[in-house]
Amino acid sequence: MGRVVVFGSLNVDLVTSVERHPRPGETVLGSGLARLAGGKGANQAVAAAGAGARVVMIGCVGDDAEGSAYVRRLAGLGVDVSSVRVAAGAPTGTALVAVSDSGENTIVVVPGANACVGAAEVAALGRLGLGPGDVLLVQLEVPLASVCRAVRLAAGAGARVVLNAAPYAALPGDVVALGDPLVANEPEALLVADAGVVPGSLLVTLGAHGAVWDGVSYPAVPVAPAEVVDTTGAGDAFCGALAAALASDVAREAAVAAAAQAGADAVRRSGAQPVPELAV
Repeated sequence: MGRVVVFGSLNVDLVTSVERHPRPGETVLGSGLARLAGGKGANQAVAAAGAGARVVMIGCVGDDAEGSAYVRRLAGLGVDVSSVRVAAGAPTGTALVAVSDSGENTIVVVPGANACVGAAEVAALGRLGLGPGDVLLVQLEVPLASVCRAVRLAAGAGARVVLNAAPYAALPGDVVALGDPLVANEPEALLVADAGVVPGSLLVTLGAHGAVWDGVSYPAVPVAPAEVVDTTGAGDAFCGALAAALASDVAREAAVAAAAQAGADAVRRSGAQPVPELAV
């Protein structure tokens, strides 16, 4: 079984509940404020570890109590954090999350230390000695130039690259082509198409309608509307479980089935990670 190496973000999510999301210019009252563990990179790392993969996290936290607590948390969940760097003078990344009664969310991300992910992290990736059987899992919450260098390095070493095009940003065509697969939801997939780049392999997630991977449809795991608690992190759970399955060299159908189950489990709980509270 290969390793899953996650090159990405770590955020502290500040989450409140609202009856409904405000319209532009409107103020609504929130209920409660929770400090949760988040960030697409760390979310996906935790999901991959939960699915049984050997996981290495590469990224940055701030030189603050939140960053220290987050590194301890990941280590406790079985993630190798030896390549998580403390960025001097930067705060740990923060996401402001509002969750409505219907389970839908709006998120504003303040990158903080995630913006420091650069040459040191790419070098750390190189030192891991990636090869066939390993999976590099990346998202787009850290500097795109660093993402591109990481993808090219990993693919050049023979590792498989799972490229999650979220939050969407334009990437060079050669980087998009190295995604095996490029994972995108419907709006992201449309933006990829509009950009005129051609993925080498494309997996489009369709929520309750399942997923389509290179034209082949796969079913969703049904979740009753009454069971939906919070959609935050469902896509990250999908990606992490998918990468774990691919590192185990399973067939596409089994990999998507595992990913779909992880996504369905995620919407039934609050927060982007299991047991999400971050103790500082």
